[in-house]
Amino acid sequence: QVQLVESGGGLVQAGGSLRLSCAASGRSGRTFSSYTAGWFRQAPGKEREFVAAITRSGLYTSYADSVKGRFTISRDNAKNTVYLQMNSLKPEDTAVYYCAVPSSTSTTAQDMGRTSSFLSWGQGTQVTVSS
Repeated sequence: QVQLVESGGGLVQAGGSLRLSCAASGRSGRTFSSYTAGWFRQAPGKEREFVAAITRSGLYTSYADSVKGRFTISRDNAKNTVYLQMNSLKPEDTAVYYCAVPSSTSTTAQDMGRTSSFLSWGQGTQVTVSS
């Protein structure tokens, strides 16, 4: 099992930036690099939605249309960590942000927005953007 812990959330004004981190650990922590990793978010009263994903090599990424050009996902497999750099933040970006790892090592970054099978989720980190 992989444990995921997010950090870096907070309160920021519209137009500002935040960088989220998701650190993987556990007995399977050393295999984190075998999986695509992704970020999702859930705003109050709304369903969870896909934000971004990155393949295990870090070479390929996928983004929701709502964040393209503003958010950048990256990873450091040596540190078992995936990041989400969020720039030009908008009030509608306010949500709890979760990182996740899919159940299958074959899941691509493009698949992450459609898959419903996950190995692990983090506990989430709150991002609040004020207008």
